[in-house]
Amino acid sequence: MPLICLVRHGQASATAEDYDVLSDLGRDQSAAVGHELARRGLRDPYLVSGTLTRQRDTARLIAEATGYDQPLHQDASWNEYDHLALITRYAPVSQQPQPVQDLLDHALLGWMRDPDPVGGETWAAFSQRAAAALAELAARLDRGKDAIVVTSGGLLAALCGALLSLPHESVVALNRVSVNASVTTLAVGASGATLLTFNEHAHFAGDRRHMRTYR
Repeated sequence: MPLICLVRHGQASATAEDYDVLSDLGRDQSAAVGHELARRGLRDPYLVSGTLTRQRDTARLIAEATGYDQPLHQDASWNEYDHLALITRYAPVSQQPQPVQDLLDHALLGWMRDPDPVGGETWAAFSQRAAAALAELAARLDRGKDAIVVTSGGLLAALCGALLSLPHESVVALNRVSVNASVTTLAVGASGATLLTFNEHAHFAGDRRHMRTYR
């Protein structure tokens, strides 16, 4: 039975001019999750990422850490939503500064309930794009082959929410706790994909706990 390891990208550069670049810590996180995936002994893994810089660079660092020499495949279907655009459109206006995560939570719920597209994509379309990307990947995997996908927290939450038939509020909760460079594992069987684990990050425990970040 093929396994698909969905990896959230390493920490991006929230305070830099270009958010879509791994921070120094994000690069270290990417190498660490690569070593963790190597330890698991995945079978001839197919490596794919979204086309965002932080996703591609995380995948390349994983490949370096694991020693995988297969080509990196890129697919924009695994790309994240534009969180800044969502916050601008949906976050409540307040005179008091609010944590970015709280603003994003409000914005996500607003987007999920809005039938009009944002950036050309509704929440329903975003979720369907994620499901289609997963179905296409699962269909290409032979029984003796696994896959590693580097994507983002929102897309991971959307997939897990769909697999578990969760309400919008629970999907937002999953997104909130998604750890950078964590691993979510799916098993692919005759009836489709099944969620085995969500948000594994034991590789950031103990003396590596300082490497655990959420944004």
